[in-house]
Amino acid sequence: MTDNIIEVRDLVKHFPVRVGVLFKHTVGHVRAVDGVSFDLRRGETLGVVGESGCGKSTLAQVLMRLEPPTGGSATFEGRDMFAMKGAELRKLRRDIQIVLQDPYTSLNPRMTVGDIVGEPFEIHPEVAPKGSRAKKVRDLLDVVGLNPEHINRYPHQFSGGQRQRIGIARALALRPKVIVCDEPVSALDVSIQAQVMNLLGDLQTEFGLSYVFIAHDLSVVRHLSDRVAVMYLGKIVEIGTEQEIYEHPTHPYTQALLSAVPVPDPELRGQRKVIRLEGDVPSPVDPPSGCRFRTRCWKAQDICAEEEPALITRVAAHPSACHFAEEKSVVP
Repeated sequence: MTDNIIEVRDLVKHFPVRVGVLFKHTVGHVRAVDGVSFDLRRGETLGVVGESGCGKSTLAQVLMRLEPPTGGSATFEGRDMFAMKGAELRKLRRDIQIVLQDPYTSLNPRMTVGDIVGEPFEIHPEVAPKGSRAKKVRDLLDVVGLNPEHINRYPHQFSGGQRQRIGIARALALRPKVIVCDEPVSALDVSIQAQVMNLLGDLQTEFGLSYVFIAHDLSVVRHLSDRVAVMYLGKIVEIGTEQEIYEHPTHPYTQALLSAVPVPDPELRGQRKVIRLEGDVPSPVDPPSGCRFRTRCWKAQDICAEEEPALITRVAAHPSACHFAEEKSVVP
């Protein structure tokens, strides 16, 4: 068995664009995810960052089997994820869980905390005998830092950070091997974000979890990630270790993102040049030819419109999808 728990190759997810009322016909496709490849190793956190609409959440939905792929492949512990059915698929759903973005809408307001955290045991009764479920729910609440005595309370009686802890407890219930975190702290205050991030780090160490951590805030991703994949318009444009991406970025888009990260120290802030991108993100229905970033890139030349750059190692020790990749430090 390899060190990779998930292997994704050339993953594609397109959504049809249909017009008409009675007789709808397809006029195009939204290329939400368009040829994404990566590995997730056991016990590591892979951060996925990019602007809104770049395909991060769609990638999460496909990995969770909530959306069928248009093309490509993905394996979990060497087994084809998209070919699984029946009992094998049920086992996969126990092994891969998700923590959703908004703790205010991801919890059923009509259910108590005990029912929410215990619901996975109802769906997968083989995991816990009925008589032991209440104790398991209390133990899960204690693990995520909540009072087990609040098992009969409802979601509206908790703060946003506490609700996200409830969502994390629910994800832990079946003892998964992988948790997909889809912007789990973006709806929380900064101080609460730090608490939840620290909790996720502690849980990873305690339970040996692997995370796919999706976010648009690069400072949040850096806190937890071992490796980082930068997405733009459905594709990964750069991937590497946390140190490689944050200290030695080679793709212009990554450099622009990092230059926008706030720096608390006024002196250091004055030493950094902010890269301002011109224009809007192109439509995923009709992306530019060649390099998709070329319409906003200050390095773009004729070859960028004619030939799509491969995600390969060029000037640094990690892959970057740019014909003119160059190592550049943007964070003082």
